[in-house]
Amino acid sequence: MSVLGTYPIFQQAYLVTDIEASIERWSELFGAGPFGIAAHHRADWFEYRGTPQEADVTYAFGYLGEVQIQFIEQHDDTPSIYRDMYGPGEEGYHHTAFLVRDYAAERQRLLDLGFVAACELRHGDVEAGYFDTRSVTGGFTELHTDTPRSLQSFAVQRRAHQIRRPGDSSILYRR
Repeated sequence: MSVLGTYPIFQQAYLVTDIEASIERWSELFGAGPFGIAAHHRADWFEYRGTPQEADVTYAFGYLGEVQIQFIEQHDDTPSIYRDMYGPGEEGYHHTAFLVRDYAAERQRLLDLGFVAACELRHGDVEAGYFDTRSVTGGFTELHTDTPRSLQSFAVQRRAHQIRRPGDSSILYRR
């Protein structure tokens, strides 16, 4: 049995220095998107390595085939899971995410394997945690609950990718 059971990879995420330039580059090179942008995102509850500090980040989400691509741009130097890997001006692969039904059980499984919960958050009905798996994967591993609201949002993004045509905007929405 694999560490996360039968959960397929849901998302590949990258820290970038310019969200919109990354969207355009991936759209042109790979046909990814369109992307939704969540500027200066704030969670309802957030904890980084035992402290309530939350970095100022903008997220972009879009699809490439069946895998969601996430871009993260950190606007400040607050300690974060992103700054754990990259300094200001640096970018690259950051984490792989899995949608899970039982967050508490999967969280405990990763803790039992010796991985540290580096960051956890709640936003609306979503629970998510980032586990420091860099020693074996080169990045973090995210667990994200598969709530009905999230699944509906992801389905809309995936469908927008499926029906996208040359010349369509690479940005689905901004909020």
